[in-house]
Amino acid sequence: MVECLPFYVIDGRMSSMAKRTPESANVLQGTLDMLILRTLLYGPAHGHQIGKHIQRTTNDFLQMQHGSLYPALHRLERRGWVTSKWETAPDRNREFKYYRLTDKGRKQLVVEESQWRQMAEAVARVMWPAAEES
Repeated sequence: MVECLPFYVIDGRMSSMAKRTPESANVLQGTLDMLILRTLLYGPAHGHQIGKHIQRTTNDFLQMQHGSLYPALHRLERRGWVTSKWETAPDRNREFKYYRLTDKGRKQLVVEESQWRQMAEAVARVMWPAAEES
């Protein structure tokens, strides 16, 4: 599960502060997919690395949980946006499933980022109208 601390939870238990609707779940699920695709833009990574990257990059605001991360990775793989392959980690003597962004995934990331930017700008216009008028 991905937790947006302290109020929101994606694909998991509900925060006592907010109720999630099916519509908000779709928005949040799409956001998780976009964050994974963006993370893989930097190169191949296994699930734990992806989750840690998102957590570190957001200063621990988003907490990745296995219950949402791995289903999201499998969904992205089914859509052809990522591929996976079992490989031995360079610094360990064990195999991990590494995920890679496909060309189709790169194109989807451009679409997702554009939609995210439009949504963020629309929300900002409502939340801070004075900033627009200045």
